Amino acid sequence: MFIKIILVVAFFGVAIAIGLGSRKVARSVEGFVLGGRKVGPWLSAFSYGTSYFSAVIFIGYAGQFGWKFGIAASWIGIGNAILGSLLAWWVLGPRVRRMSQRLQAQTMPDFLGKRYHSRAIRICAALIVFVFLIPYTASVYNGLSRLFQASFGIPFEWCVAAMAVVTCIYVVFGGYMATALNDFVQGIVMLVGIVAVVWAVLTGHGGFASALAQMAQVSDPASGAPAGIFASLFGPDAANLVAVIILTSLGTWAMPQMVSKFYAIKDVPALRKGAFISTAFALVVAGGSYFLGGFGRLFAGQIAYSDGAATGAVGAGTPLFDSIIPTMLQGLPDILVGIVVVLVLSASMSTLSSLVLTSSSTLTLDLIKGNLVKRMDERRQLIWMRVLLVVFIVISAVIAIVQYQNSLAFIAQLMGISWGALAGAFLGPFVWGLYLKRVSRAAVWASFGFGIGLTLLNLATGLIGSSIVCGALTMLASLLIVPLVSLFSKPAVAAETLWEKEGEAE
Repeated sequence: MFIKIILVVAFFGVAIAIGLGSRKVARSVEGFVLGGRKVGPWLSAFSYGTSYFSAVIFIGYAGQFGWKFGIAASWIGIGNAILGSLLAWWVLGPRVRRMSQRLQAQTMPDFLGKRYHSRAIRICAALIVFVFLIPYTASVYNGLSRLFQASFGIPFEWCVAAMAVVTCIYVVFGGYMATALNDFVQGIVMLVGIVAVVWAVLTGHGGFASALAQMAQVSDPASGAPAGIFASLFGPDAANLVAVIILTSLGTWAMPQMVSKFYAIKDVPALRKGAFISTAFALVVAGGSYFLGGFGRLFAGQIAYSDGAATGAVGAGTPLFDSIIPTMLQGLPDILVGIVVVLVLSASMSTLSSLVLTSSSTLTLDLIKGNLVKRMDERRQLIWMRVLLVVFIVISAVIAIVQYQNSLAFIAQLMGISWGALAGAFLGPFVWGLYLKRVSRAAVWASFGFGIGLTLLNLATGLIGSSIVCGALTMLASLLIVPLVSLFSKPAVAAETLWEKEGEAE
């Protein structure tokens, strides 16, 4: 316990110190939101990766999908690295960097509003960001706090409060640069921690070959899955595995807190270097997390199961997915448990800081400024962003506590709702808006309507069932809807300077 407490206190101390030390950069709006657009490749890549992978991945997704797909869950991590990181940086990065600078766009709604010359699109996008980032933020609290509760015996509510306070301090003072610097430190902790934990768990089962042989003996009579299927290359449900890969990988192409890393990086050469750093980070962190979760069924006798009595419970005989990874870690040496606690704390704090910064800046710059408050100088904008940042943290913390006390949804479902709605609404308008001149406003509204509408319909009626599958469908549909609707509607006029060739002056 002493080791764990020392590691956590040291982590909090470093995070706050970085926040206080970054105050000079955060004195302007562009400095607070984007670090002055001068962030280097290492900080940008680690910030991208740590914002991408939080307790939602390590605790929620790795546990749930490792149980459902077995070793095949490792494909999710590979998809995150190739599609969610490498291709996102290669395909989107350079063009986003140039076009966002030429448009002087600082947020996703700002970009969409200026690209399509529509104040209404900008306002609507800002509302979508605010509403649908809340469940994602709540899921980040949830995953971290479950591990803290298991490791320290601290009530869930106190875990949420501590995380919220520390995040508030360093983001309010240091803005984007404090977040990026903390992300770098936290990313190093995540890399070391994942490698150490995977090695320790496999060693506890006689090494990789022995653990894999044990997995080959596992079956699931309830679902009819035969022995060996959970140790196979594609697992028992390849179709749903593909849906998860799409949701967790393609979604990054239009998530506001991820795309902002391309706005902030200092130049295009830094983007090329950052692409490889980000991909390597994703392979280790995401690949390692899902690979670890793939061995979850070896701990079937120790995992808590739902009795189906609580509201939202999945039914008797089904494990509490959010408890699988914490259960796998219980037998590790104290020093490793301490490292894991700091690992998940690092992953969660970095994602949370990115989410709240995105939400507060979006509301201030895209909704309040010029609409609710007509005249807002730079000083007042900074005040509004800092106040809203605190408000957003409090709202998401309350939702996380209510969700925990009432068992409303598992972590994976919360993230699926958020990613499905946001990426389903923004993916087509954002990606096609970077490459095609003839995208219409009608196509943007159609994508917004379908992405949000299908997400809410599925949430209310269960029409599609899984929020994961629903999210993947909204993303793919957005990519099809935008060009199709644009064929039959008037295009929004785009300035020719947005389409200048590669290599021209920044």
